[in-house]
Amino acid sequence: MSRKRDNYETSRWKKFKDWLDGEISPLDRGMEAREAFFVKEEVSAEPIRQETEGPELSGAGEEERRREVLRARGIRYFQRFYKVMSVALCLGIILVLLWTVASLPITGNAANPDNNEVAARYIERGLQETGAVNIVTGMILDYRAFDTFGESCVLFIGSCCVLVLLRLDSDSKNESIRKMIAESNDRHYEPKNDLILQKCACVLVPVIMIFGIYIVLNGHLSPGGGFSGGAVLGSGFILYLNAFGYEKMGKLFTEKLYKRTTLCALTFYCLAKSYSFFTGANHLESGIPLGTPGAILSSGLILPLNICVGLVVACTMYTFYTLFRKGGM
Repeated sequence: MSRKRDNYETSRWKKFKDWLDGEISPLDRGMEAREAFFVKEEVSAEPIRQETEGPELSGAGEEERRREVLRARGIRYFQRFYKVMSVALCLGIILVLLWTVASLPITGNAANPDNNEVAARYIERGLQETGAVNIVTGMILDYRAFDTFGESCVLFIGSCCVLVLLRLDSDSKNESIRKMIAESNDRHYEPKNDLILQKCACVLVPVIMIFGIYIVLNGHLSPGGGFSGGAVLGSGFILYLNAFGYEKMGKLFTEKLYKRTTLCALTFYCLAKSYSFFTGANHLESGIPLGTPGAILSSGLILPLNICVGLVVACTMYTFYTLFRKGGM
């Protein structure tokens, strides 16, 4: 005990002597003591850090881990932002709809849309301005032709989206999946030789196709048009497919034919009505004869526009059915 005390006193005397000689100041001595304390704490805490954080990484590994942490944090922030914006968008749409409902005119008001001059213009001058006996067709494909063009584009875009989502690429993995599905269910792609269905299809498909063409071509003269006639044509394609399978139907209707048909139909529709609207907006003669009301070749551009819409609707119906049934063309 006395030896420890003598060593302690000697150490203190040595430090005091060094301070008197000017070799070390009390401030430096205090800083050295603090640095020694922190170094000691760092060394003692290193095993704990290694146990909790794992082995020390190199510079590249540390940078990669930092990027992963930042990426995960960004994903969490985006998910929270997405949820907040989704709720805000839904609430905004609900508020707009409620405001629209609250702003509707009172029933029976003389200024209501059913009493304004637009409906009277359609009824009184529709035959003279469009040449279509069917007033509804004249309104849809003449006065509001660009609305119908937007609806046709929606059908085309929808079928393209389904094609992208459901199409199976022709690599080895997907080919093996196709073979496995075909072996487990031979009717998944090609139907069995159902003689009754095939004989009925031979009788019904020509009638359905002729009736669909009649509805399309007669849309400006009587109830019908491109949408209803195209739906009938699409049902005829689907019946033929179910009766005879993809192999025979593929000879008649392919993916390239679908794309080219819809693209040409929509392009003609857009160019034709753009020209018609340009001439009408500038009070110019379009040069397109309206023909004799009641004749099959009449109503100006309404007849070819009905054909375009019918082609788009028929192709879209068949494509939707094919994609959802098979997963690709």
